[in-house]
Amino acid sequence: MHRWVPVRVQLPARRLALLVLPLMLGLPALQAAATSLTPPAAPIASAERKLLAEAVAVMLFVVVPVFVLTPWVAWRYRRRNPRGRYQPGWSFSWLLEVLIWGVPAIVVTVLGYKVWTRTQALDPYHRLSADTAPLEVQVVGLDWKWLFIYPEQHIATVNALVFPVGRPVHLQLTSDSVMVSLLMPRLAGQIYAMPGMTTQLSFQADKAGRYLGENTQYNGSGFANQRFTAQAMPPQDFATWVQGVRANGERMDAARYAKVAAREVQDQPLYFSQVQDGLFDGLVAKYHGHSHLPANHPPAAGAAHGH
Repeated sequence: MHRWVPVRVQLPARRLALLVLPLMLGLPALQAAATSLTPPAAPIASAERKLLAEAVAVMLFVVVPVFVLTPWVAWRYRRRNPRGRYQPGWSFSWLLEVLIWGVPAIVVTVLGYKVWTRTQALDPYHRLSADTAPLEVQVVGLDWKWLFIYPEQHIATVNALVFPVGRPVHLQLTSDSVMVSLLMPRLAGQIYAMPGMTTQLSFQADKAGRYLGENTQYNGSGFANQRFTAQAMPPQDFATWVQGVRANGERMDAARYAKVAAREVQDQPLYFSQVQDGLFDGLVAKYHGHSHLPANHPPAAGAAHGH
């Protein structure tokens, strides 16, 4: 009579590490994707997600046959299968030529049409139509933080973009450092900001909430921490927030701006009750010998990316 003896399976430490390491690396990526990509909270982001889904669906016409036919061909023409005919003289088939070249050509044509038309419709320079005037915000990319200036409210914040729900927001961006890239994946697309130039981005939030905003252009050791909170709130709450900043914020003058622009990561948002007039235009003009630049100074070719 055999006696059952439990067997202890021991994995070497190296193999165990190889199994656990992908999970450790993958979880933060999945968490980041879940918090930053879905669900969209603005019409622009919804249109971009729809375009992405349509592009994936079209590309599946190429991907699915490859994944299905690869194991089928390996099984059909395995060594011991008598039905797998050996044809060393075969060299041409109209059916395969049409499938190999025709399907990718159709896919490229459809994708090109969709991307071209949506790029025109989602141009970040297009103002969103609405009954109310857009909220104007001037954005300055720094090392490694974001400065938001509200010229109509005469206030400013660092790493905190606050705006009312249901009202278009128009951003005018520049950089007082190297090139940076602003991305708010649940609200709008990505756009660059460069020293001495201005770019524009328009968006509108459908519902209140706090959304991720970040720099996606590597610009040094603090790149990973150059993030901010984009907070959408009801209009009456936004008015109350503006009054609170005016009452409790600091005054931003040239000396205070020099400290803000220092090369360091800003962990907590900053609020400024008063901002020197013309600060944004001055930051743009200083890269042109302080000569005056016209409003909406155009970026260099290829500087702006569509939503």
